Amino acid sequence: MVLRDATGPTTSPDQVRHSSLSQEVEAQALAQRLPDLLIESMRIASTISHGIHGRRRAGTGETFWQFRQYENTDAAAAIDWRRSASSDHLYIREREWEAAHTFWLWADLSASMNFQSHLSSHSKRDRALVLLLAIAGLLVKSGERVGLIGLSNPTASRDGPAHLARVLAANAHLPVCAEGLPPAVRLARFSGVIMIGDFLDPPAELVERVRTLAAAGVAGHLVQVLDPAEETLPYNGRAEFHSPESHQRWIADHVESLRDKYFAKLAMHKAEISEQMKRIGWSHLIHHTDRPAAEPLLQLILRLQEPDTGGKP
Repeated sequence: MVLRDATGPTTSPDQVRHSSLSQEVEAQALAQRLPDLLIESMRIASTISHGIHGRRRAGTGETFWQFRQYENTDAAAAIDWRRSASSDHLYIREREWEAAHTFWLWADLSASMNFQSHLSSHSKRDRALVLLLAIAGLLVKSGERVGLIGLSNPTASRDGPAHLARVLAANAHLPVCAEGLPPAVRLARFSGVIMIGDFLDPPAELVERVRTLAAAGVAGHLVQVLDPAEETLPYNGRAEFHSPESHQRWIADHVESLRDKYFAKLAMHKAEISEQMKRIGWSHLIHHTDRPAAEPLLQLILRLQEPDTGGKP
């Protein structure tokens, strides 16, 4: 749960074999958990969808959206004369924009995301997956396409979240799912990206990956998921900290004496990510696993609805 260093000790062959076995066991456990997480994500997405406006927008297409009163800037050919005949006003028949936008989703499934303290009833990994599947459900309901970076092609099917869950279950054992950052792939211009993870590694690689995407015309959002214990360091006395990824261990005799320095380092870490994302043009949300999953989802949807955000063309 501590901030991770960029370097670690050399691992032995036995450690490598143990790590591979652990990843396989974790992959099987993840596959078993996904159906429950999918159900939870659907419940949360349903709650959110009732409290927000849709992402529909006017444009060229065949699907009727709404009538609105004629304005001086509208072409006369756009007037719906049948609707206008029953009123004292002229009306325009608007159609939905049918050029679906593509959002690429990614959740950190590395070993560090398994952390769950006594202050939360959810691990960071479970919460990240619930958020990913829930936002996928909300997006496809709005007519957008969603895909998993490096794992699947985008889909606009209403079965999209279940499809993504199946893809994750089938590929959870692959190395790409054990990394703390998404694969460095080329995405189409004007697509959007939503990345969910704890982002506790040194920010340089994260910033470089995001900067490369942004330079290609991809807009996006980071959701940093943290356990409340990672924010408060609620321990006293002697404690042992260990890294689930590098086999590093560290013993502190008086943890409480480190609290102020830890707070300062974590604050600097989060501030650097936030500042860099702001410069690049991406958003950065922080979510704690003891808080409702609906909170970051609502913030994300509201940001996606804002003009010139979310990678919309």
